[in-house]
Amino acid sequence: MTYVVTDNCIACKYTDCVEVCPVDCFYEGENMLVIHPDECIDCGVCEPECPADAIRPDTEPEMENWVEFNRKYSEQWPVIVTKKDPLPEADERDGEEGKMDKYFSEAAGEGG
Repeated sequence: MTYVVTDNCIACKYTDCVEVCPVDCFYEGENMLVIHPDECIDCGVCEPECPADAIRPDTEPEMENWVEFNRKYSEQWPVIVTKKDPLPEADERDGEEGKMDKYFSEAAGEGG
């Protein structure tokens, strides 16, 4: 099992999760985070830390695509281990439908 970041992180990018991760398996894109599924040790400490409820276990239905999505971008984006401020529109975008089509960016974040 692994944990993955889903589309509710897009345009929010809360980073509370990165501070509790014992193996530094979060990677930063311009407007979201992902988890490297091969580095995640399945401890689950990140899931309750996410204010947007964007982190899910891969055992939930229909998570296969998210595992591959997280793998793809974790191999392209820099690791992030330090908490940063969420994106300015995070509160208003939290829970919004269709965020992948509206806001997703393949650009890398700064990491750190």
